[in-house]
Amino acid sequence: MHTLWTSAAPALSYRLYAEEWQLSPIQTTGVFAIYPLFVVGTLILLGDLSDHVGRRWTMLTALVFSLIGALTLAWAINVEWLLVARAVMGVGVGLASGASTAAILEFSPTGDPERAASATNLAQALGFATALLLGGALIQYAPYPLRLDFVALAVVITVLILAVWFLPRHVSSRKPWAPRLPHVPAAVRKAFGMASIGAATAFATGAILLSLGGQVAHDLVGSANELTNGTILASFAIVSAIATIVARQLRPRAAFFLGSIATVIAMFLLWVATVARSLPALLASTSLAGISYAFLFLGALTLLNAVAPADSRGGVLSAFYLVGYLCMGFCALALGVVARTWGLPTAVAAAAIVVASLGGATFLFAAVRFSTMVE
Repeated sequence: MHTLWTSAAPALSYRLYAEEWQLSPIQTTGVFAIYPLFVVGTLILLGDLSDHVGRRWTMLTALVFSLIGALTLAWAINVEWLLVARAVMGVGVGLASGASTAAILEFSPTGDPERAASATNLAQALGFATALLLGGALIQYAPYPLRLDFVALAVVITVLILAVWFLPRHVSSRKPWAPRLPHVPAAVRKAFGMASIGAATAFATGAILLSLGGQVAHDLVGSANELTNGTILASFAIVSAIATIVARQLRPRAAFFLGSIATVIAMFLLWVATVARSLPALLASTSLAGISYAFLFLGALTLLNAVAPADSRGGVLSAFYLVGYLCMGFCALALGVVARTWGLPTAVAAAAIVVASLGGATFLFAAVRFSTMVE
């Protein structure tokens, strides 16, 4: 929950920062992009840390970093503060992603990979939706629109630190730890490759919504109410949570097929929303994107949970998130460059084409690769 709440917390604030400090699109997307880049750096250097020092200690460290980042955002006075805050939060999420995903499976009584994947996706959907709904309400109706949202996040993280303190003290490996690139055992690389394709498509969709979603709703579609805009973007997570419950019974291959189709349709509707300035089309696009994310993420995570060895599960899952956040950071930076050079409408159209193409590629890879891989 904390990882997606932290990711989405500033989504509706980027436009306000741009207005208050006269930031260009490339600066606002740069503030967004530094976050996944630091997530990636942390995953590269520390991705398997929880396999050695334990899930609990890794998550506690992650939450402390995120708390520092949230407090820095709450008192930011210029774009440099934003960059520092998002970088620190990126370290926190990088540490937490693999550790918490592995912990959900290992600390559950049943050890069921399908249930663990569903719980992970539901928790992330809750964090994403809460960030956007609470953020939209506080920005629109409460005082200090650029501060109170992050104070609320800091309070939540503080409570999480206290809760995580009481988790089991569990260490998967007694081997000494040293920084190294994420390692995927040879036996699971074929499954990891398929899961990574799904992660790239799912996280690219999230990059569009989180980096430019608020500006698209306000500037291109014409919705001036931040709570309305937050609700529309939150539909991504709400529908994703519902789709997760439905998708629990799906085999990974079916989840990939349905998620890929939903991606293509969602991107087409996003383009329609900007051309026709249609709020219903934007809502339909974000909702279908939520279905796409749920099916692709759940299919990929179920596949990895089933095949990853217990003593290297944290490292494998961190490598999985590494692929997703790399794609997210690259997409955000590319969006900013295109928006500054050719304008926001062109950036949205280009992003829709690229992500729809990723969805088509995921469909084809699933058709080919699953035929040679045991699910």
